Amino acid sequence: MFITFEGGEGAGKSSIIPSVKTWFESKGKQVMITREPGGIDISEKIRGIILDPDHVHMDSRTEALLYAAARRQHLVEKVVPALQSGIVVLCDRFIDSSLAYQGYARGIGFDEIMNINAFAIDRWMPDLTIYLDVDPKTGMERIHANKDREINRLDMEALSFHDKVREGYLAVAARYPERIQRIDANPPLSIVIQSVQEVLNHFMKKRMME
Repeated sequence: MFITFEGGEGAGKSSIIPSVKTWFESKGKQVMITREPGGIDISEKIRGIILDPDHVHMDSRTEALLYAAARRQHLVEKVVPALQSGIVVLCDRFIDSSLAYQGYARGIGFDEIMNINAFAIDRWMPDLTIYLDVDPKTGMERIHANKDREINRLDMEALSFHDKVREGYLAVAARYPERIQRIDANPPLSIVIQSVQEVLNHFMKKRMME
């Protein structure tokens, strides 16, 4: 199973994904956590270029192409081999991030981003995507309150940009309602984790019936 987690900055993905790993392991599953951009050496180096605060003048299409390149290498080197070995892959971000951030918020367009990524992912799509929907103002407050978190280039964007990212995610979720499950990520972490587990229970029951 390939499960991805999406959301704007400060949505809580890094806190929630480990709880999902524990949930699957309690059911006897072997689980791997990874992230985008990154997860492997080449993609982590591309991540450094994309998120470097000094690269504020990066062109939007350059940004989109770098994400797709990192995604391709990560997919073929780490994700696909794990899936083919029967491992449950939990990935922090995947193609929907590109659709929301570059396709919508940067104004490149959904179809253009899908075309770039169709070449990169070669039909490998998540079985389930959990979209953690947080109010952008709340998300940014969480980030700036976390002293251990390094502020990257995207964190430096104006709140209006993060508002557009959220609009983009909602539009993407409307396009793929069977795959993407929206969860309110504004409440306390324990409540959000409970909501995620309810989605996972439903998802697993549905898979068993197929």
